[in-house]
Amino acid sequence: MEFLAMIIGAVFCFLIWIYPIIRIAASNRTSGGEKVAWLLLTIFVFWFAWIFYLLLAPLKTSHSKYRTY
Repeated sequence: MEFLAMIIGAVFCFLIWIYPIIRIAASNRTSGGEKVAWLLLTIFVFWFAWIFYLLLAPLKTSHSKYRTY
């Protein structure tokens, strides 16, 4: 019974760790190298990086959406 609880706890911890990584990978807020940088930061710094991602990404604004023709 104790082994089963350890397995369930490990799976739960893994899911909590992988959730922000999946959310950033599926997001349209960033792309290319910036997305890779956010993913690596989230992998190594965990939830703090994901919170910063939600607050700060994208770092550069796209000028193409502000163009008028």
